[in-house]
Amino acid sequence: MRDEQRFDHIVVGAGSAGCAVAGRLSEDPACSVLLLEAGGHDTRPEIHRVDLDSLFTLWTAPWSAELDWGYSTEPEPQLDGRRIPVARGKVLGGCSAVNALMWVRGNRRDYDRWSDLGCKGWSYDEVLPHFRNAEAYPGGDAALRGRTGPISVRDHARPTPVAEAFVEAARQLGFAVPESGRADYNGQVQEGFGFLYQTTRTATGERCSAATGYLRPAARRPNLTVLTGAQATRVLIRRGRAEGVRYLRDGRTHTAWADGEVVVSAGAFESPKLLMLSGVGPAPQLARHGIPCVRDLPGVGENLQDHLFVPLCHQSRREHPPAELVSEAGLFTRSRHAAEDGSPDLQFAFGTAKFLPADAAPELAAGPGFTLAPVLLTPRSRGAVTLAGTDPLAPARVEARYLSAAPDRDILVEGLELARELAHQPAFDDFRGPELAPGPAASDTDALAAYVAANATTLWHPAGTCRMGTGSDAVVDEQLRVHGIEDLRVADASVMPTVVAGNTHAPSVMIGEKAAALLRHHRTSA
Repeated sequence: MRDEQRFDHIVVGAGSAGCAVAGRLSEDPACSVLLLEAGGHDTRPEIHRVDLDSLFTLWTAPWSAELDWGYSTEPEPQLDGRRIPVARGKVLGGCSAVNALMWVRGNRRDYDRWSDLGCKGWSYDEVLPHFRNAEAYPGGDAALRGRTGPISVRDHARPTPVAEAFVEAARQLGFAVPESGRADYNGQVQEGFGFLYQTTRTATGERCSAATGYLRPAARRPNLTVLTGAQATRVLIRRGRAEGVRYLRDGRTHTAWADGEVVVSAGAFESPKLLMLSGVGPAPQLARHGIPCVRDLPGVGENLQDHLFVPLCHQSRREHPPAELVSEAGLFTRSRHAAEDGSPDLQFAFGTAKFLPADAAPELAAGPGFTLAPVLLTPRSRGAVTLAGTDPLAPARVEARYLSAAPDRDILVEGLELARELAHQPAFDDFRGPELAPGPAASDTDALAAYVAANATTLWHPAGTCRMGTGSDAVVDEQLRVHGIEDLRVADASVMPTVVAGNTHAPSVMIGEKAAALLRHHRTSA
């Protein structure tokens, strides 16, 4: 490739959203698209396998660092001063190539709230077509679920008996299947019943990442150029317009020019970092690092939100058949702190893996078990991403400030109490062995709060650092255009004003789908 080339559009980041943007834009043969990915090709066979051994290998093998950006938070005061690793996929497909293969849209109230916050065009009814366009799911209500999209979604076909026991335990505790008889949490109703998770896998049983779904069918399109090992270092902005991207590849600096627009889809950490390195961000912070301020946007890097979970683990009296998902079953519900008109604030993940404290006795890991993990869905705590320096290859500085808002801790404590109630329903009688963590000694709220501080960790769902909306702290408008800069958009989880009540992969794909539709509309109407 020459050191300089021109394209209609440049997309930075081949993750859940970036693959959708580039794949959809390249469907127009008259539109040339460059997709830059800092990681490598998704050639590791473990990426495409769906067995749990392969999944855990992606997260724990010595070579797994090659697929990860290597982010950890600063010491978190409310989590006993621990630095919390936050895995970010650095490979074609991004996090969708290394995640737990779950497909969760979130709650309809999430998107209606975005609209109420000034993000016009982002209500549930308005984003639903983009969710449907993204997925190929053979079940559910055809008015709500997509049939022919790039991301292949399947029901959990062979749940373990203990996962089915979780769903039954939810029913025994008073949670019910919707009147329709279908427990499709991505359909009409998202909460109040136990369910088996839907999974992103192909008809042949492989992982369907965003790269698999969007880029593989586009591989032979001459108008789509995908470069891996290409680290964007700066968006080139002149006279208030994004004109191109500078990037490093094979030890050399390259420049790509955009006749149309630049779309930053590098994720909740790298997107604000790239904007700040390009002179777009809080002016005082840029000045501290000697970066000329192109546009003073105080909200760049602010508003960081994430989902914390904490495990309740039991020994099992029975062996389990091999599980197909690390989190097989789930539940969306509300704590005492939930807003009456808001989304559920607790999600449960359930599976046969033993999630034990780091200091647990080694013998506790032996034998079968199961874990109920309450997840904090609607955190009130807010963190920030700031520059650690001007080296584009260095990670940004992340202060998540987990549990800095006291209700967040209380919700997780209540989640542990509910997990215990679920685990003691009759459905678990044939499985329930001793509680290994937190353990019987954690018998009151203070002890559970201490357990949360010592053991809560992230589901790797950072969001919100390039907030969409209006006001001085907003970074992009409702069309994802960076305020004050022409032809520059951000499209990934960083634009979420509030993190969705569920896993963030499917909403990120939806954001990519909507971004591509906005760009196509702008292109045809210009």
